[in-house]
Amino acid sequence: MNATTKNDAGFSPEALREKYRIEREKRLRPDASAQYVDLSGVHAEFDRDPYVEPGFTRPAVAETVEVVVVGGGFGGMLAATRLRQAGVDSIRIVEKGGDFGGTWYWNRYPGAACDVESYIYMPLLEETGYIPSEKYAKASEIFAHCQRIGRHFDLYRAALFQTSVAGMDWDDDARRWIVTTDRGDRLAARFVIIAGGVLHKAKLPGIPGIESFQGHSFHTSRWDYAYTGGGPAGGMERLADKRVGIIGTGATAVQAIPHLGASAKQLYVFQRTPSSIGERNNQPTDAAWAQSLQPGWQRDRITNFSAIVSGRPQDVDLVRDGWTYIFDGGSGAPATSPEEAAQQRMMTDFRKMEEIRARVDTRVQDRATAEALKPYYYQLCKRPCFHDEYLDTFNRPNVQLVDTGGKGVERITPTGVVVDGQEYPVDCLIYASGFEVSSEYTRRLGFDIRGRGGQSLRDSWAEGASTLHGMHSRGYPNLLIFSTTQSGWAINFVHILDEQAKHAAYIIEQCRQRGVETIEATDAAQQAWWQVIYASLANMAFGGAECTPGYYNNEGGAFGMREVKMAALASGPLEFIKILHDWREHGGLEGLEITRAADPASP
Repeated sequence: MNATTKNDAGFSPEALREKYRIEREKRLRPDASAQYVDLSGVHAEFDRDPYVEPGFTRPAVAETVEVVVVGGGFGGMLAATRLRQAGVDSIRIVEKGGDFGGTWYWNRYPGAACDVESYIYMPLLEETGYIPSEKYAKASEIFAHCQRIGRHFDLYRAALFQTSVAGMDWDDDARRWIVTTDRGDRLAARFVIIAGGVLHKAKLPGIPGIESFQGHSFHTSRWDYAYTGGGPAGGMERLADKRVGIIGTGATAVQAIPHLGASAKQLYVFQRTPSSIGERNNQPTDAAWAQSLQPGWQRDRITNFSAIVSGRPQDVDLVRDGWTYIFDGGSGAPATSPEEAAQQRMMTDFRKMEEIRARVDTRVQDRATAEALKPYYYQLCKRPCFHDEYLDTFNRPNVQLVDTGGKGVERITPTGVVVDGQEYPVDCLIYASGFEVSSEYTRRLGFDIRGRGGQSLRDSWAEGASTLHGMHSRGYPNLLIFSTTQSGWAINFVHILDEQAKHAAYIIEQCRQRGVETIEATDAAQQAWWQVIYASLANMAFGGAECTPGYYNNEGGAFGMREVKMAALASGPLEFIKILHDWREHGGLEGLEITRAADPASP
């Protein structure tokens, strides 16, 4: 079949692959992830917390505890909850924000909501007796649920809010971690759990002239309602006489733009790469359905979803949404070889992306705008979006899509944004540039971890991570890390976080019961785990080399062994969860070097 020949589905696979290649190459940049700048120095104001009263002070805390948990988002809350359930009461939670919530503390922009079904995304629903009000809960409801978890499991008394970790040092004589903070705290802990989350470090595009802009600007994760008026439901009346620009068209922007379009005098949407926009079809929770739920319903629903999006067909799809539709391979004949299976996956992906592009034509009136909004890449090269008002917003006379042809914004002036030599004057500039995901884990931490002999984790992982299950790293005793580095990855990432929390609680509980003072990954266990990770990567459907630049593939940057060793297990969340479960079932703490209380300190 040549590049112009169409199959029964009405498209040419060869032509699409060529189109994808061309669109990808338009967006390649030599600086890859380095194109984004840190929210410090001249950009520090973008990181200011607008949700707390300024001037907060408290006495410094100096104490010895069993566990310090770094992070108060879902990961940290789940870790603390599972520790509480395991009988561990001596806990301190250190959290930068002014309350629990993590991503859902920071993300209060208009329209913010979960894009994974709330019945499987919001954790501990059965334990707290709560049912979300709709299929895709809004941010304010998710934030309230985080506070509910904090109250239900008595986590507030353990929390140090508006506090950032400044450093972590292992004291080999005391066999304790010494955790210091920017509030002058000094916490000595037997164990530390790092649960800083995946979406917590906001990023800015390094566009020349950012610091020169004389209008008002902010990042979407620090939304300034004092300037815009309104609230999470929209109604931003103070923008009625304002020209607003928003840079970015990812998952955040897709939710915020309809509200900005309804409120602003003029809205310019600056786009480098369009998102795929599927149907959302949000619905209020059916009361009769909620009353019919039996114990264990949330676990069953979560597992069913994770199975389907891992390519494991189920007799019934309990969630039935855009995500599970993406992974529905149809009812065609089973593949007879790996090559045929790969071809079938590619054809299914082409067909579903053709549906996404056709949907743009049915919703957007201007043909040029519609064409610019069509995504040309494999569906999972960028996180798919689901929304029923986003595309229609571009039919408003006050909304203009400024497509940059894959190049991005050229520069920012004191009064506006320049694209392809043309300046677009704006009063307010909003950065919907998301969070750091593909940058190095040690960079995203925001502080250094120094283990045995003062060895820095940044230095230890300079040539790539070495871990057991992504959680333990040799040279860093009693440190348990929740991240995607050599760990699990899932569309519903809270599923992974809860399993990591259960695993960490089990390990700490076993150490307490067995009189174990320290645990530490062995070299052999780390090497064996890396072989498991590496083998899983060989079976990925579409590699980064074929994907348009984004945070999934290091913004199209080069992937050497250093970057590859930061990857997650690619064989799906259920495989990762089974590995952890089987490890616990065996009961021997395999792969961990153990020092008991009576043993001399390890060298």
